[in-house]
Amino acid sequence: MRIYSYISVMAIMLSSPLAIDAQAAPATTPRTHAITIDDFFDIGQMQDVAISPNAKQAVWLESRWDEALDKAQSDLWLINTQDKKSQRLTFTHDNESSPVWSHDGEFIYFISADKKDNAKAPFNGKNQVFRITLANLAIQPMTKEELGVNAFQLSADSKSLYFLANKKSTDTDQWAEMRANYSAPKYAHGKRDTNPLKVLDLTNFKQKTVLDDDKVVWQFNVNDSGSKIARITTSDNELVYYEGWSNIEIFDVKTASNKVIDDKQWRQQAPSPYGWLLGLDWHQDNQQLAFRIDFDGYPGKLFVVNTQANTPTIELKPIGKTTFQGGDIQWRPKSNELCYLGAQSARTQLFCSQINQGKVGDTRSVLAGDTVVGSYSFGVSGKQVVFSHNSLTHFHDLFIADADYKRSQFKRLTNINPQVDSWQLPQISVVTWQAPDGATVEGILELPYGYKKSQGKLPLVVQIHGGPTAATSYSLQHRSYGRATFPASGWALLSPNYRGSTGYGDKFLTDLVGKEHQIEVADIMAGVDKLITDGIVDGEKMAVMGWSNGGYLTNALISTTNRFKAASSGAGVFDQRLQWMQEDTPGHVINFMQGLPWAQPDAYDKASSLTYADKINTPTLIHIGEHDQRVPVGHAQGLYRSLKHYLNVPVEMIVYPDEGHGLNLYKHRKAKMEWDKKWFEYYVLDK
Repeated sequence: MRIYSYISVMAIMLSSPLAIDAQAAPATTPRTHAITIDDFFDIGQMQDVAISPNAKQAVWLESRWDEALDKAQSDLWLINTQDKKSQRLTFTHDNESSPVWSHDGEFIYFISADKKDNAKAPFNGKNQVFRITLANLAIQPMTKEELGVNAFQLSADSKSLYFLANKKSTDTDQWAEMRANYSAPKYAHGKRDTNPLKVLDLTNFKQKTVLDDDKVVWQFNVNDSGSKIARITTSDNELVYYEGWSNIEIFDVKTASNKVIDDKQWRQQAPSPYGWLLGLDWHQDNQQLAFRIDFDGYPGKLFVVNTQANTPTIELKPIGKTTFQGGDIQWRPKSNELCYLGAQSARTQLFCSQINQGKVGDTRSVLAGDTVVGSYSFGVSGKQVVFSHNSLTHFHDLFIADADYKRSQFKRLTNINPQVDSWQLPQISVVTWQAPDGATVEGILELPYGYKKSQGKLPLVVQIHGGPTAATSYSLQHRSYGRATFPASGWALLSPNYRGSTGYGDKFLTDLVGKEHQIEVADIMAGVDKLITDGIVDGEKMAVMGWSNGGYLTNALISTTNRFKAASSGAGVFDQRLQWMQEDTPGHVINFMQGLPWAQPDAYDKASSLTYADKINTPTLIHIGEHDQRVPVGHAQGLYRSLKHYLNVPVEMIVYPDEGHGLNLYKHRKAKMEWDKKWFEYYVLDK
C-alpha cells in the first residue's frame, strides 16, 4: 500500500528509442521555431501519475507557469488509456497534489489548499484532503483541520481515510517557564510541530485520533489489513533530526504498542550515520515492510523487514553500477516483486526484484530502451504500469506498458507539450573522456540545431548539476540553469557527470568523499579539454554555471583556473565551515569532510573556495535566495565581498527576496535566465 504525501519529489524524466511513440509529431512537421527563454515558461511538467484500479484510466499532476500568479500552478488531469482522450479536472489557483484512486475507481482523492475570504477550515488556505467524483466531477473537502494536513492514505477497501494532521507542541523542560514568560524573543528550540495520525470513516464521516505521541512524522503507511502502521519519526521537526536521528516505528493497532526497528544496518554499520529514511511500503501479506535510506556522498540502501517474524532485515543490492534513486518504492500487486527506480549512466530504469521467503531472487528491468523514468503506478492486477517519460524529442508525457515482462515495449498516451514538435531542438549526445587519474567520466553534450563541425568552433557553457549525489539525465531539458537556452543561441553546452554522480557504480560515487574541490574539478576540466581537442569548442570562449553543488563547483573552478571568461554561481557554498554552521543539513558537510570542523580543519580549508579566493579573476554573477537555508546567503555575501572590495573582479550579486534554495516565482526565474545570457554574451562573446 502506498503513502501519498503533499510533498512529492519532482521527478526527472527520460528517453527511449524503443518506445512506440503513438502521438509523436509527423515526420513532415517543420522545425522552424528557435527556442527562447520565454519558451521555458510554456512547458508543462508531469508528475504524480496514478493508474485507475482497472487500468482503463489514469490521472496525473500537471504543472505550468502562470505569469499573472507569478508562480507555477499545478492541476489534475485525467485520461482514458484506451482512446487517449484527456480532460482537466481542477481549475483552481491552488496547487493540487498526491492524487490517489478509490478501490472502485469512483473517486480521486488529492490534497489542495483552497482559501476563501474569512473562511474557516477547510477553506482557510491550509492543505486539506479533497475528493472528486468521476461521475459528475464534483469536488468536496474530506478534512477540515485548522492547521492543515501533511499526508494521507486510503485504506485498501477505501472505507477509511488516514491522514497526518498538525499540532503545536511545547517542551516541558526546566526552562519552559522562562521561555513562556519571555515569549517575545525567538528561541532555538522549545516548540515544534508534531503530527497526530487521524482516521476518517468514509461511511459515517466520524473522525478519531489513532495515534498522538507528540512525535514529528515524516511519512506513514498503513498495511492493507489496517493492523499495523509504519512511521518515520523524529523528536523535533528541525531538519537536522531527520538527517541522522530518525527512526522507523511500527504501531500495532490491536495492542496499541509501538516498536522501533533496530537501525544497526543503516546507522552503525553504514558508511555514514547521516542518512535520510524514506519510501515506506507494505507488502499485501501485511507483514513485510520495504523502505529506503539515502546518504550524501555514499550509495543508498534498500531494505525489507518482516515485522511479524523474528528474522534478519533483508538488504537488496543494486545490479551492476546502478544507484538506488528516490523513495518511490512499490510492491507490485499480486506478486512478490519489490519495484524501485535506479540511476544508470544518465538514465533511470524501473527495476523489480523477487523477494521469496526472506531471500532476494531475480531482478529485472521492466522497460525497454534508454529510459529515465519519473513517477510510475501499477494497476490493481499488477499487469499494467503507467509512468512519466521524457525523451530526446519531447518533454514529460504519460506512457503505459505491460508490467509482467522483462524490458517491455511501451506506448505513448499523451502529448502535453505539442509546441515542442516545431522546435529546433539541440543535438544531445553522451560524451566520454579520461580523467587525469585514468577514470572514465561522461557528460551530456548539447550542440545547436543543425550544427556541423565544419561550421567552426563554438563557445562553451559548462553547466554543472547539484547534489553532488545526483546526475544530469540523457533527455531533452529546457531549464533555468542553461540547458536548451544556450545551444539555441549558438553555444555548446556540457553537463558533466563528475566523480560523485549517481549511476556509475559505488566507487565512482564515493571517490569524491574527502576530495571535494579536487577530483571533480579535474574531471570537469578534462571533459572541457576533450571538446577543445575534438575541435568542437573554442577554448578562448568559455563560461561556467551551476546551482547548489553546481554553484559550489562554479566557485571551485574559478578559484582553480582562469580559463573561463564568465561565471554564474547560484546558491553555491564558498566556505565549508560556514556551511556546517548554517545549513539545515550539516551531515552533508560532515560526510564529505570526513569529520567535524574541529576534527578535520585541513579538510575544511582544502574544500573551501574562500581558501583560494585570491586566484579568482573571472567576472562572476552571484544568485542567491534571501531565505535559503540549504546554502545560506552568507556564502554569496562572502564571495561578493572578496571579488568586489578586495580583488577588483567584475561581479553582480542578485538576492531574490522571499526565495529559498530554489526560485519559485516567475519573475525571479526569468530574471536569472536573462542575467546569465547577457552576462555571458558580454564577457565571453564581447557583445
